[in-house]
Amino acid sequence: MAKKKKGKKKNQKKKILMGTLAGVVVLAVGAGAGVFLYQNVFSGSREEVLKEYMACIEAGEYEKMYDFLDSSSQETVSQEDFVTRNQNIYEGIEASDIQLDISEGQDRGQPLSYSVTMNTIAGEISYDNNTAFEREDGDWKIVWTDAMIYPSLGENDRVSVTTLEAERGSIYDRNQNLLAGQGTVQSVGLVPGKMDVQPQEEIQAIAQILGTTEDNINSSLDASWVQTDSFVPLKEMTQEQLDQPYTDADGNETGQTVQEALLSYPGVMISETESRVYPYGESTAHLLGYVQQISAEELEEMADQGYNDQSIIGKSGLESLYEERLRARDGHKISILDSEGNEKEALAMEPAQDGEDITLTIDINWQTKVYEAYQEDESCSVVMNPKTGEILALVSTPSYDSMDFVLGISQEQWDSLNNDETQPLYNRFRQTWVPGSSFKPVIAAIGLSTGTLNAEEDLGASGLSWQKDSSWGDYYVTTLHEYSGAANLRNALVYSDNIYFAKAALQIGADTLAQQLEKLGFNQDIPFDIVMTSSQYSNTEGIDTEIQLADSGYGQGQILVNPLHLACIYSAFFNEGDMIAPYLEYEEGKTASYWIEDAFTPEAAQTVYEDMQEVVSDAGGTGHAASSVAGVTLAGKTGTAEIKESQEDTEGTELGWFAVYNVGESDENTVLMLNMVEDVKGRGGSGYVVDKDVEIWNQMAVSE
Repeated sequence: MAKKKKGKKKNQKKKILMGTLAGVVVLAVGAGAGVFLYQNVFSGSREEVLKEYMACIEAGEYEKMYDFLDSSSQETVSQEDFVTRNQNIYEGIEASDIQLDISEGQDRGQPLSYSVTMNTIAGEISYDNNTAFEREDGDWKIVWTDAMIYPSLGENDRVSVTTLEAERGSIYDRNQNLLAGQGTVQSVGLVPGKMDVQPQEEIQAIAQILGTTEDNINSSLDASWVQTDSFVPLKEMTQEQLDQPYTDADGNETGQTVQEALLSYPGVMISETESRVYPYGESTAHLLGYVQQISAEELEEMADQGYNDQSIIGKSGLESLYEERLRARDGHKISILDSEGNEKEALAMEPAQDGEDITLTIDINWQTKVYEAYQEDESCSVVMNPKTGEILALVSTPSYDSMDFVLGISQEQWDSLNNDETQPLYNRFRQTWVPGSSFKPVIAAIGLSTGTLNAEEDLGASGLSWQKDSSWGDYYVTTLHEYSGAANLRNALVYSDNIYFAKAALQIGADTLAQQLEKLGFNQDIPFDIVMTSSQYSNTEGIDTEIQLADSGYGQGQILVNPLHLACIYSAFFNEGDMIAPYLEYEEGKTASYWIEDAFTPEAAQTVYEDMQEVVSDAGGTGHAASSVAGVTLAGKTGTAEIKESQEDTEGTELGWFAVYNVGESDENTVLMLNMVEDVKGRGGSGYVVDKDVEIWNQMAVSE
């Protein structure tokens, strides 16, 4: 796959070292052949004086440096000017680790020659120099000129530090669609000179539109740098936000867009500015996360990694996970400028390092179609190629807009997100859930692989309610569908027979089931870039009772499964019993690798794979509605998981599942989609999910 190259606009921020700068770095003067330590090796010598002078730089003692100057030099430059010039330059370039090399045996009648090496913000600076000395009252004094700082620095020259801005790396989908990267937003601001003479009423209205306060706007307008013709930025917004209908403080539609309402006030201007953008908004928010300016606490932890108080860092999602690779590392250039501001000499330059671009296996078509179908639900979805392990979509709904955090989220927005009962900030695809009947293919494959279950064996019809014996007391396993014919594996999957799978689990046995689930990755970390909650089969170390064992057979009991993990288990049905290793970062020509080999026997995997086709193709199958998608043959397994306090609980809710895949496609076009929706009770159970997935597959067929 050819990768598009993005055009990058390099920005430069130039700092002329004239003002007061903070942060003295202690300088270390090195030792070695021909290098003089800070001690009285040359008592009363020129070398000692120079050494002490340079040592003052590391100590930040610029007034003391001035005392080393001869009287004629002090007549030429005042102490104030001397201190200001030296301090601004040395601290501005962040000089450190100054090394002074003075050759022995020099003629005292000639200026003293020496070499200087120092580290700076822009890398190492080295130069040869010479300085004249005069005897005054028996002491050697320095005949100082600006060339003492750097040989080519003249009296009217200036030293500048230019920041060479780097660009944060972009994130792309598999087809090079930009998911996160450099873009433009709109900056809303005021030009004081164009505002009304007494603008407070307008400021109040503008604050209401922008969701800020009058005090904030007035504070911005009162900044020391603001002139009458200055553009004073107040808030950055997306064009989509500006195009929204504007509702006034009383909740009334005004007939204006937000942009029209803002521009109706004198002095308001809207201009374009660069920003990190997320073109697909809420559909990718839980996957990508967002960036913001580094906090004081984060800076304290990360200052030694090259961050500063203006750094933008990933706060969540892939932006945080891939921070070290995506981050931009600004460069710096130190130059001498003449009196007209022209560059006279470049002393050092550290190039900017743009962040690394990252391409994901994500297909934005799947990502957005799944999000759009489920955006009103509390759900999570995984779409993967079960033959290769490529993750095509990871979706959690409801969601939020990453741009709200990038542009500055208001307290009102933050409170709304946190107080929302549907938990839009909650990333559901990272969690574990009761799988219900979507777990039955896993139990089937375990039973077939261990020889504890025969696919053709009739485990006996038991109606809609069953218990092993009276030792279970009032506890019964219930199921929803009665059917004619044998209670064998094929029919049990097609009609989603809870009783059959409870019996199957009892035949497998607690120890064997626990061992096999451990083998399938339960209670283990999922090998994936994004940290997922580990799946479990019990709240304790084992399956403790027969009832728990029976309930585990149809995905209840204490079974909790991460949706990505469950999709990986399903992948074994496509790969002769081997579970694929999922991955998220695209790699051209990557060979599929397996997380767990021989998870099931090839025969068991094939049997379950074929039976799941009939879950959709059979007119009585729980997934039969998925047979209506034109141009593709689908197969899969539905699941409805009950979430309640006890068997008598009638107030509990239900989770709806559907794992669905296309049959007869090439390896590269095979797709497995797994969806979980909360609270489907009274909405059709898993049938609600099946209908949604039919919509998605029909839309994908059209888009392809």
